[in-house]
Amino acid sequence: MNRFFEMLETQRWDDHRYYHHSRINQSLHLVSAIFFVIAYGMLPFDPAMSAILAWTVSMTTRQAGHFFFEPRGYDEVNQASDAHKEEIKVGYNIFRKIVLLAVWAAIPLTLWFAPSLFGTIAPATSWQGFLHGVGIAWLALGVAGLLFRVGQLWIQDDAITALAWMTKILTDPFNDIKTYYKAPMHLLRGELIDPMVHVSHR
Repeated sequence: MNRFFEMLETQRWDDHRYYHHSRINQSLHLVSAIFFVIAYGMLPFDPAMSAILAWTVSMTTRQAGHFFFEPRGYDEVNQASDAHKEEIKVGYNIFRKIVLLAVWAAIPLTLWFAPSLFGTIAPATSWQGFLHGVGIAWLALGVAGLLFRVGQLWIQDDAITALAWMTKILTDPFNDIKTYYKAPMHLLRGELIDPMVHVSHR
């Protein structure tokens, strides 16, 4: 168990120091985390709407922070190139995220133009039914995306790495709130990039 918790802490620390230099990105992660916690609370009562909230608000704000605001040049703090960080990333790097988001975007289009999924499901007969179908499909995509990467890490590295990453992903919303709750205040003071003094001195 000690190795599991050490691995979990290492993955959280690497995620922060490598991929969250931008105060805008940190602030968007805070927004994302808050809505993920709300989505978690909704999950037992309305899984479809929980997934819609998680994907349309939480995931879009989170990934917008990475795609549009996080610096992609040489990382002076960690003395690492962007290519190196992408290569060693435990979770979803930019390429994997693009594939995942492409599938996410394709799901409502597929259900719109092929409501019965070529005869495999009962087609929606109302707008509410369509949204429910999209939500359930997005929920399935989230679970599949999580389990797929867990399986990859299990084979590529080991079970501890895989299970630690799964735990990290599921608890990220709570950890992000704790880590980035001050980010909007820094941003309002005009600090666009976290100086990461705590990283260079660790």
